[in-house]
Amino acid sequence: QVQLVESGGGLVQPGGSLRLSCAASGFTFSSYAMNWYRQAPGKERELVASVTSTGHSLNYADSVKGRFTISRDNAKNTVYLQMNSLKPEDTAVYYCKRGITGNYWGQGTQVTVSS
Repeated sequence: QVQLVESGGGLVQPGGSLRLSCAASGFTFSSYAMNWYRQAPGKERELVASVTSTGHSLNYADSVKGRFTISRDNAKNTVYLQMNSLKPEDTAVYYCKRGITGNYWGQGTQVTVSS
């Protein structure tokens, strides 16, 4: 079965960095685009970044452009989100999602940006 397991969240001060990982299993990882979403308390889940199956095309929400970098390692079946210059408004639960359609999500990892 499809499994997506996020890790790497935590508490960080404003201006700090975190690297999230999403380990995938149960499907042919290299055939799917992968996405990172986030959901802050009281807000709708929003798309943060996407990467195509080959890793050649990347897309970002305007709010994270220049600060976050999505990447993938198809040999390790893992997608990453490098987050730099973190702001308090980046505080959210971060989820990875398989593909553009379908409903396969990880369980989420909490990121808290606070001094």
